[in-house]
Amino acid sequence: MDERASEAEPTLSPIRTGLRCRCPRCGKAPLFEGLLAVRPRCPVCGLDLAGHDSGDGPAVLVIMILGFIVVGLALVVEVKYEPPLWLHAALWLPLTLVLGILLLRPLKAWLVAVAYHRRRDEFIAGDGL
Repeated sequence: MDERASEAEPTLSPIRTGLRCRCPRCGKAPLFEGLLAVRPRCPVCGLDLAGHDSGDGPAVLVIMILGFIVVGLALVVEVKYEPPLWLHAALWLPLTLVLGILLLRPLKAWLVAVAYHRRRDEFIAGDGL
């Protein structure tokens, strides 16, 4: 195993590194290039991140969380105030878009960090350092 890998691995929490959108090994470099593209390699510690994506998990979590929040709020507003449909659209569409974007990055980074901590050997095997 790479000596750089053994220095920082045991101390970093997948929740902390994931929610900060940082490399799961060193916790220093940003995990993403652009909005949601995972870097192929960490520029600080050299961890190979290519092929270790989180799949559809973050999108499913965001859909579930947003569904609970937005549908619950829309039902409360409908029962209490009975606004017209255009006002529902004006309220809930922007809220859904903003919350979706805000939640997707940290949830994706968290799932990549959890995958790294559970399958560390597969990540390190792909390092090629």
